[in-house]
Amino acid sequence: MDDDSNAEKFMASDSTAETVLQSNTKADVIVANESLQEANISDITKLDGHDPERILDDPEIPQEDKSEDDAPLRQRIMEVIKAYWMIGLIAFGGPSAHVGILRDHLVVQRNWMSEEAFMELFAIGQGLPGATSTQLVISTATQHAGPIGGLIAFFFWNLPGLIVLTVCGILIATFVNPDTSPWYLIGIPPAAITLVFVAFYQFCQSLDKVGVVLALLTALMAIWIEGDTRVPRTSAQYLYPAMLVLGGTVTFIDSNLQKPFGVYKSASAGWNSTDDRMIQRIGIPMWVGTMIFLLFAVILATTITLVRTGAVDNVYLEIFEVMFRVGSITFGGGQVILPLLGSYVVPNWISKDEFLQGLGLTQSLPGPLFNFSAFIGAAYKGIPGALLAWAGLFGPGIMLVFAVLPFWAQLRHKRWFKCVLSGLNAVATGLVGAACVSLFEVTVLTRADAMVFAFALTLATAFEMSAPIVVISGWAFGAVISEYALSLGQVPYCDSSNT
Repeated sequence: MDDDSNAEKFMASDSTAETVLQSNTKADVIVANESLQEANISDITKLDGHDPERILDDPEIPQEDKSEDDAPLRQRIMEVIKAYWMIGLIAFGGPSAHVGILRDHLVVQRNWMSEEAFMELFAIGQGLPGATSTQLVISTATQHAGPIGGLIAFFFWNLPGLIVLTVCGILIATFVNPDTSPWYLIGIPPAAITLVFVAFYQFCQSLDKVGVVLALLTALMAIWIEGDTRVPRTSAQYLYPAMLVLGGTVTFIDSNLQKPFGVYKSASAGWNSTDDRMIQRIGIPMWVGTMIFLLFAVILATTITLVRTGAVDNVYLEIFEVMFRVGSITFGGGQVILPLLGSYVVPNWISKDEFLQGLGLTQSLPGPLFNFSAFIGAAYKGIPGALLAWAGLFGPGIMLVFAVLPFWAQLRHKRWFKCVLSGLNAVATGLVGAACVSLFEVTVLTRADAMVFAFALTLATAFEMSAPIVVISGWAFGAVISEYALSLGQVPYCDSSNT
């Protein structure tokens, strides 16, 4: 009886299938497809543990990538050269301004990566010792053209400052008065910081309520640290990484609540786990990243042991050791290295006046403040000293960012890591917001500076002009209204006697 019943059911289902095929109308196909899609979405979201409606609204759902094959490495390296050769010449304004310039070039103009990926790399740089903007340069170029592209971008980024500061350090000539901005800088600083304000506004657009709270608390903390003389400036190198850890912890915990306060995305579309082009572009396996980190630890331990125990008495090894050690414990950007460097090199290597002169010159040049190491080394021991000091201070940050990148490329596909990165991005956004406050305070010193700032901000927002045009236009406008030309607005910006 059971066999007969099964046979009847089989014949009935076969008859039904034949009937469906015979009535293969357009409406039937549409209904069938919709039913299949609903079933698949339901299965996927049940497996992933997410609310189907929230996933459907999320533009970052992992989907099968159907894009064309990746461009050849040579082509991508040429793209890196074209993108970064000019950035190194216009990167005025310090680390925070550099972030705005890089975002404009790589995310807005060239569309090399998403806003989210850019902020992830920025947050990673904030959490590592070294020059944050330089690490962002290396990581963005590496994800596009591998380690070769990253190193090429690094040299273009630093080459102008390295050459000028090495020559000036050797000559020890009075090129810049630390108390007076050089004539060729007129208009550039206030124009450059407008890009920071634009970047901060754009970063805030992607934050949810939890992210806004984290960004606000971070900004308040950073503003307090920067402005309160009772707080040691060196405390930033501990508090900034601590805030990043706290931000990632908060979003990780919130994402595991039954009803989270924030909105958390799954793996990024395009560069997701079904598409390994980013991992192939980076070209560094995770085991190599681990070896790079171990090499960094060995270099640090070996040089400290050899120099501090007196086992090797070599002035060039001492230069490298001091700079490498400072670069390994410096979090929070270039300003944090100044008290550390001053305590080591003044007056042992150079005088206080030479230190201030080199600092003023470094701040008047494009590129990172870490280039100051080239001036110190050159003033102490010529070209060999400049190269060793420069390599020593930049070395830890370069090695660590190459070590971390392959892990980032793999882990950013994991939901828990994406949730952690959400907190890191929010904290990094808060640091950019705090930088807007501090940069405006130290950059806009006269009414003329304020005029240049308003002019450049209008170009960057209303007219959406690129970073080079904004900076160059700000320089030209600043020159026109400067004391050397029309002499407009040459009074202190906050002078109450003028009100």
